[in-house]
Amino acid sequence: MSSGVTPAAPLRAVVEELVRGGVQDVVICPGSRSTPMALALQAAATLRTWVHLDERSGAFFALGAARATRRPAAVLATSGTAVVGFAPAVVEARYGRVPLIALTADRPPELKGVGAPQTIDQVELYGRHAKWYAELPLPDEAPEAEAEARTIVARALEVATAAPSGPVQLNLPYREPLLPDGPLATAETTTPPDERLVGPVPSDEVVESVVRAARAAARPLIVCGPLDAPGFAPAAAGLAAALGAPLVADVLANLRTGPHERSHVVGHHDAILRLDAFRESHAPDLVIRFGAPPTSKLLARWLEESASPQLLVDDGGGWNRPSGPAITRLDADPVAFARAAADAVTGESSADPAWLDAWQAADARAGDALARWSSRLDEPFEGGVARALAALEEEAIVVAGNSMPIRDLDAFVPLSPSRLRFVGNRGANGIDGLLSTVLGAAAAQPRPVIGVVGDLSYLHDLTAIAAGARLGLDATIVLVDNDGGGIFSFLPQASADRPELGLPAGYEALFGTPHGLDFGPLTLALGARHVTVDQATLATELRAAVQRPGLDVLHLRTARARNVELHRAAQAAVARALEDEA
Repeated sequence: MSSGVTPAAPLRAVVEELVRGGVQDVVICPGSRSTPMALALQAAATLRTWVHLDERSGAFFALGAARATRRPAAVLATSGTAVVGFAPAVVEARYGRVPLIALTADRPPELKGVGAPQTIDQVELYGRHAKWYAELPLPDEAPEAEAEARTIVARALEVATAAPSGPVQLNLPYREPLLPDGPLATAETTTPPDERLVGPVPSDEVVESVVRAARAAARPLIVCGPLDAPGFAPAAAGLAAALGAPLVADVLANLRTGPHERSHVVGHHDAILRLDAFRESHAPDLVIRFGAPPTSKLLARWLEESASPQLLVDDGGGWNRPSGPAITRLDADPVAFARAAADAVTGESSADPAWLDAWQAADARAGDALARWSSRLDEPFEGGVARALAALEEEAIVVAGNSMPIRDLDAFVPLSPSRLRFVGNRGANGIDGLLSTVLGAAAAQPRPVIGVVGDLSYLHDLTAIAAGARLGLDATIVLVDNDGGGIFSFLPQASADRPELGLPAGYEALFGTPHGLDFGPLTLALGARHVTVDQATLATELRAAVQRPGLDVLHLRTARARNVELHRAAQAAVARALEDEA
């Protein structure tokens, strides 16, 4: 039993191993049972600690920090239902491949199963959504207790960061009294320098076999889904140039923007592939795929229905394998593979130059048509956010919200030299915790951060606005407000008003879900700046918000039904442009 104190040495050991494993940012959610670790984390000079009142939002805040820095981040909460609040972020971290360390304080063994307050079964609480679970021993004066704690934490960081990255749970039981018995300042521990963990590197034989097939292809196509890895954009662009292949790029692949070569990049694939004639006449004879399944449902379906052989490059035992008739998975680091394959091609591609020309011409015409069409608009358009972002000169991180925002960014972000890096919670694709993800990204690194979210996502995570204002964070939120679930207006649910099914008002009640809220007073009450924008002022106000300190919410009001009409008009403009040149 307890000697009446909580030994400080094992607590210091945990913190030192977190730092040694690459952790720089830790979110602390206040509570009693987590007191020993909260104090130890706060005492570490090499850690940035962020106090967050809401466990769900706090975990997404840590996830945002990990996404932005590409380093593991940790979140701590007291025992009981508090740690259950981490679950949505843990799920996103698992499927989004984010190294998140869930530190879950717990009661000691003698208080479990006897009705003690704030005590639940926390063993493997997140099930298979966590890559690994371990329980640290109760802090003890014995030297072996400190050694065991170091070993467990070091292993947890190794598991979390190994490809594919993901969350781990460390359960921390403590007895009362909870105040440590000595100083908590940790020894000087150096955080590892920024470096990318490289997954399996393909052998020369594997690269050569792939390149042999690629050299023989007359119509090769490279498709890049969401993939945020340093060095991937120039590596993929180099492979496309070597093969003479079009490079179809999801906005979250970060190939449309940046300093790399973009001559082979196709960014308006969603609009182009909506044209039956183009889709049917531009079937590839080989597809090389990188990253997660694409945001564009149309592109995903086209690939699934393709009879062409497809090679998916994915590392670390992950399984981003889409359905399809002929897909081969190569377990290799995408950056290393793209570089090696480009070097091995050495100018011997058999690609038909007309194949690349057709994709490039179609993409350029689609982009020009959308630019002309949008320049004539005098009303709010949700897709207009993408072009306002692309016009920014600042180096910034854009966190794409789920539902309609990510689809609009994927459809409308043009090829641009702008220095934007796009990220998003596309592991589980949920709308919860998005504001906290934005603010975690803003807290953890110095570049401007812009979040683009819908009104329901905003409502889901309102406590994040209060936290961001309290912490003095600098970020810009573009709030696209169509008073409800705008995405459902594009789906079959839009026809749910069917009296014969007993649903005279089914769509609005179940899917439209209008809230009727005025976000201006609400945002101001939570401590952020609120600016109403329209189609004409969005770009100007976005530039101003990025350049000034503080938390800005740019509020763009749209109408759901009209939004559908405008999307169709934009697609019609692309169709006319491509048909005129056919």
